Amino acid sequence: MAPAPARLPAPELTYHQRLADPAHSCHGAQAPCPSPMSTLSVDTGLRRDAATIGVISVAHGVSHFGQLIVPPLFPWIGTAFGLSNTELGFMLTVYFVCSCVGQSLAGFVVDRHGAERVLLAGLGLMALSAAGLAASPSYGVMLVCMGVAGLGNCVFHPVDFSILNARIGAARLGQAYAVHAISGNVGWALAPVFVVGITTTSGSWRAALWAAATVCALTLFLVWLQRPALAVPQAAQEAANGAQDESDFAFLRLPAVWACFAFFTIFSVALGAVQTFAPAAAGKLHGVMAEQVALCLSIYMITAAAGMVLGGYLLRDPKRCLKVANLGFTVAAVVALAVGLGTWPAGAVPLLFGLMGFGAGIAGPSRDLLVKQAAPPGATGRVYGVVYSGLDVGMSLAPLIFGVLMDAGSFRTVWVGVALTFGLLIATAFNVGRRAAPRAAVAGT
Repeated sequence: MAPAPARLPAPELTYHQRLADPAHSCHGAQAPCPSPMSTLSVDTGLRRDAATIGVISVAHGVSHFGQLIVPPLFPWIGTAFGLSNTELGFMLTVYFVCSCVGQSLAGFVVDRHGAERVLLAGLGLMALSAAGLAASPSYGVMLVCMGVAGLGNCVFHPVDFSILNARIGAARLGQAYAVHAISGNVGWALAPVFVVGITTTSGSWRAALWAAATVCALTLFLVWLQRPALAVPQAAQEAANGAQDESDFAFLRLPAVWACFAFFTIFSVALGAVQTFAPAAAGKLHGVMAEQVALCLSIYMITAAAGMVLGGYLLRDPKRCLKVANLGFTVAAVVALAVGLGTWPAGAVPLLFGLMGFGAGIAGPSRDLLVKQAAPPGATGRVYGVVYSGLDVGMSLAPLIFGVLMDAGSFRTVWVGVALTFGLLIATAFNVGRRAAPRAAVAGT
């Protein structure tokens, strides 16, 4: 009998033959090959989310930039119009009162008519108000322009979070919040250097405000070009409208909403002091030059952004939220007390601002997540509008309180007040967590 012919090895299949044959796989018979279409879908979703986060973050950064184009120019504006610190502080009170009232209403407008048009309107008002401030012939006109600026500022939190929550998937929402928060601090950090640098170079504070108006106008044009990245899906918009029709004000009965409002109000009193008169008070106490005073504020904002990165990383375990936030506020309170009661060389003051900003920044990412947990379905714009109006309440009070202390020459008291507000945040943070926890548990079921 003839021997059986030797069996030839099976020919190696090509990549496309493997894809066509379900019996084959990239990792053996149990693991099917990844579909090129699924990979393409993931890449497309990533690009879509990145575009949305990018446009929103740029707009948010410019909104924070707009908040700080005037306070660093107080020495020049005060000299030009013969104003006291209290009168200068009242400019910011007008700004934040208008922003507070407008922000509560903007949340309803966003839920009803959509976020994209509201965002464009806010940027337009910011550009118009900055140009008006640059051309103002009197203190009274500047107050009117500050009110217009506040109305422009009021739209960003209800707009931004409505778009992010509707367009960004749960897997990337935490990163979206972190980028959003960091962009705001970058805007705050750039504004003092920008306006003081132009003023000292050109010798004109008006030139600095004209330049700021140009930045706002260019951002408006950029956002208009990228408006497809802001479109809220129709289903999400219909859900918001349906919830609003059912009960416009039902969310106001939630204790978590008002706990968050109180927390944000206290937080913004501390922040408002740091952004307005605390740097000047540190300069008086420790011999810091005017140019370095503006640098101190920028350092605070940059290190606060770095603290937010760490705070976002630590939020991988939500149970740490209150502990991490309170640790950050404790660091900020201790540093503020040291600045107010200690004696420091001028060169050490910027470093202390940096350490205080880092401590305060750690708590940043957790606050936005707590608000989301407090928001009922379809009411995101309204909840964020009301809660974040607490920021405007605190920011409107801080310039008056600390401006009076500055006029009285109580520079140490300014810093003791900053330390006390950071300390009070430790207590209110526990209340926020206690109120929001039941809501979060319901949302997770």
